[in-house]
Amino acid sequence: MTETADTAAEPIRFETHDGGVARIVLARPEVGNAQDKALLYALNDAFDRAAHDDAVKVIILAGEGKHFSTGHDMRDRSSMRRFEPVGNWGGFRLPGAEGHMAFEHELYLGMCWRWRNLPKPTIAEVQGRVIAAGLMLVWVCDLVVAADNAQFSDPVVAFGVNGVEYFAHPWEVGVRKAKEMLFTGEAISAEEARALGMVNRVVPLADLPAHTLALAQHIAKRPSIGLKLAKQSVNQMQDAQGLWTALQSAMSLQQLGHAHNRELHGFPADPAGAQVIRDQLTKDG
Repeated sequence: MTETADTAAEPIRFETHDGGVARIVLARPEVGNAQDKALLYALNDAFDRAAHDDAVKVIILAGEGKHFSTGHDMRDRSSMRRFEPVGNWGGFRLPGAEGHMAFEHELYLGMCWRWRNLPKPTIAEVQGRVIAAGLMLVWVCDLVVAADNAQFSDPVVAFGVNGVEYFAHPWEVGVRKAKEMLFTGEAISAEEARALGMVNRVVPLADLPAHTLALAQHIAKRPSIGLKLAKQSVNQMQDAQGLWTALQSAMSLQQLGHAHNRELHGFPADPAGAQVIRDQLTKDG
């Protein structure tokens, strides 16, 4: 195995393993792998690196530490000027809802859609909390291997919005469970997620990295063209069902929620929601 990171402060670690496997690791364990702009752009670079390396046939996405990802880093105030956009949205610094919408389309919906359509198999290796934006990183992957302590939740209706920006809930857990998940903010366990079809395998926490790597190496024995065509065939069936149109529609409703909150609270999210979410996380354990 080889690892690449410029400094200890890098938000992403890139590993290569025998058998044609790359492993991308979210490396902000001190904040539960909360996602700031720097992490998301570094993650995009890592996915591109793996996509363009012909020696890589399968990509694992993992999170260092106790939790896979606890969602957006709400403390991030870094300027978009620091980063080179990867999509075709602009106007990040425009006033009002226009600038905010552009920023969210670039960082959240746009990037997630790029990663979902990456033409190589991707596997999410998940443990601990997977909260809101953490779901986006899991849902863009083709397979999900979860530790038995994994918990999946999207409690952000408490902030006065419809849910996380990559709004794939009905496809991932079904319509009624999606509504329950959103209305209550309650977490779904790893075993329940597997029963719902959102998770492929549940393994003991201690076995998670080795099991996921073994699965990736097993898949990588197949020819890359076959893997690409199989992935595209399944993705295109989802596309025919209207996934992309639905994701864009939900993003528009997300912007309505933000605009409403700014008018009432002077902030994109209802500040009272923070305590509601903390109470729910405490209840979930």
